Amino acid sequence: MNQSVAASKSFDFQAWLSNRVQQVEAMLDQTLPAADVVPGRLHEAMRYGVLGGGKRVRAALVYAAGEVSLQSAAPAAAQQIALDHAAAAVELVHAYSLVHDDLPCMDDDTLRRGRPTVHVQFDEATAMLAGDALQPLAFEALGAMPIAPALVVQAIQLLAAAIGSQGMVGGQAIDCGSVGQALEQAELQQMHRMKTGALLEASVLLGGVVAGASSSTREGLRKYASAIGLAFQVADDILDVTADTATLGKTAGKDALENKPTYVSTLGLDGSRQLLQELRDDARAALLPLGPSAASLAHLADYIVGRDH
Repeated sequence: MNQSVAASKSFDFQAWLSNRVQQVEAMLDQTLPAADVVPGRLHEAMRYGVLGGGKRVRAALVYAAGEVSLQSAAPAAAQQIALDHAAAAVELVHAYSLVHDDLPCMDDDTLRRGRPTVHVQFDEATAMLAGDALQPLAFEALGAMPIAPALVVQAIQLLAAAIGSQGMVGGQAIDCGSVGQALEQAELQQMHRMKTGALLEASVLLGGVVAGASSSTREGLRKYASAIGLAFQVADDILDVTADTATLGKTAGKDALENKPTYVSTLGLDGSRQLLQELRDDARAALLPLGPSAASLAHLADYIVGRDH
């Protein structure tokens, strides 16, 4: 058995994940403006949208990739601080995307993470502005990383490319324009690599950049990130038809109700599950050359795929 796989079986993933969630939650609380700072209502909405729970998968990917790149679970102080900033940055961007996606002009959803969405809890204008403010705050967090300036620039460029018109926002535009259309699998895959996969992939690669990963390690991380970014969306599409609203924390069955193209509508439930397992296998295969320090990434692949159950 490969050493990295053997090591991952004795790895206490749940404890590791719990620690990483606490770590990024503390960083997010510290990074977000206090609700009593003017304009208070806007800051309250920002905190509501970010600190309202969530699995923090993207932050976990940052930390896990950082561990692989450093070949250690205990990086130097400056590198650990930089990883905290990068983990917070991807969660701030993710939160901004959810706040905007839930707006009436987009997906028009009233439930997120088991509670009212930001525009319902506050109002539509405040929700729009909260999302607008979260995005630059993410780049402010990256800019404050105490590492080499060249690595800071790389990190900023990486995240910006992942969430722009050729990444997350572009994927959302394609999604909005595809309602009621039957997409081929290749078209669906392109849309989701941009809309969902790009930020997940950037989370992995940011961990590598911040920790100063070698070129060979970055290549392994890139292959892993490509597979896991797509797997996350396939699992989401499956859950939309198999899980209930209480389990999801958001409205179940909404994609089918709005006639959105998904992996389930394109491949069927069995075909989607088969693709999900293939992507998990691809992700794990990409980690084999990285050794035992990739245990957390291997377990994250299983965790993402396991959301299907």
